[in-house]
Amino acid sequence: MPTATRARGFSDTIQNTMSSSGTTHAIRGGIDLGGTKIEAIIVDDANTVLGSSRKPTPTEGAPKDVAEQIVAAITGAASAAGLKPSELLGVGVGSPGVIDTETGAVRGARNLPGWEGSFELADTLSDRLGTPVRVGNDVQVATEAEFHLGAGKPYQSLLGVFWGTGVGGGLILDGKPWVGRGGAGEIGHVVVKLDGAQCPCGRRGCMEAYAGRGAMEARARKLADDGRKTDLFKLMRHRDRTRLTSSIWAHALEHKDPVATEIIDRAITALGAGIASAVNLIDVGAVIIGGGLGLRFGQPYVKRIATEMQPHLFNDARPPDVLLAALGDLGGGLGAALLVAPPAAD
Repeated sequence: MPTATRARGFSDTIQNTMSSSGTTHAIRGGIDLGGTKIEAIIVDDANTVLGSSRKPTPTEGAPKDVAEQIVAAITGAASAAGLKPSELLGVGVGSPGVIDTETGAVRGARNLPGWEGSFELADTLSDRLGTPVRVGNDVQVATEAEFHLGAGKPYQSLLGVFWGTGVGGGLILDGKPWVGRGGAGEIGHVVVKLDGAQCPCGRRGCMEAYAGRGAMEARARKLADDGRKTDLFKLMRHRDRTRLTSSIWAHALEHKDPVATEIIDRAITALGAGIASAVNLIDVGAVIIGGGLGLRFGQPYVKRIATEMQPHLFNDARPPDVLLAALGDLGGGLGAALLVAPPAAD
């Protein structure tokens, strides 16, 4: 199907559904596809959550296996709301990787299993769910949710930085989302050290190589193999986890684990330098910190990031406000749902 026809068909489906129902109470789904979990929510036109479901992100397999888990998550959320997926106005998905927003194809989502190439995520999900599906970058849609519904409401320009499995960014400039050619906002791949640590993307010196949860875990394993004392992996086994989750990092920090403390300090330094460099380029009014690690560590670590940014800011007399994301774990799902029914223009 040609791209223009597919995009027009989605819009027409929404309009027809709203017309035939005779109501503006459009029930839609939102999926936050992360490196460790898939969060699905069902919302009405007031963005009230009517049902939710969470599934673990597959750690092996291929994109089709991730798609099946997404189907399971949205089916569970719809069931909790007393609906079938086919009864939804549509489903939005916030996905990592480079997104073709017109076709819904996703490529290079390296924090997901076997996702090096391109996969037609929107078409695959739409066929399985029986409702239109739109796909956007996970961090961009979460940033847009904060802009419309959360901590970003007072600002016209902001940068969202979501610190989790990777480090993603989203941009709102002069009240409008900026996605570039589909790959804008990849702040995790701002270089903070020339020829530095190897990043999961294959390059060197990226911020994500120091601050992404995946890279942090790899660093912790190396230090443990070198004989450094740490309880990180004991905690992981005790909690029956296969990865060092944000809660494990937080618990280790509370108990002053030396390896956890060293790695987090290193991450904060990288975040400060990388975010400040982005601010020097676009001069936004606010930076919003979210993501699994950002939300888990909370306001004290947001303050630490702001402090680490300060020496690197060119306009250091007028730093941006640095804020904790207000929507919590729901931000990604709410932003994805906005892909189906965007807020009305002011």
